[in-house]
Amino acid sequence: MSAPTHPGIRTTTTGVDTRLPWWALVLPAAAFLALLVLMAGPGGAEATAGELAVGRVLEHLWQTLPL
Repeated sequence: MSAPTHPGIRTTTTGVDTRLPWWALVLPAAAFLALLVLMAGPGGAEATAGELAVGRVLEHLWQTLPL
C-alpha cells in the first residue's frame, strides 16, 4: 500500500511532477511588462533628470536582447 500524498502535489510513475502552473510564468512576465511600461510611458511632465536614466536602462535592455 502506498503512502498518501499531499493533495496539491501530482505524482507520476517516475516520481513527482515538476510542471509549473500557468500563472507561475505569466505573473512575473506581466509584472515585468507593467513596470517596463510605467518606466517607458509618458509621465505627463516636461523633461526631467529621471528621463536620462530611463533612456539608459531601455538602451541597455535593447543591447542585451538577442534580436
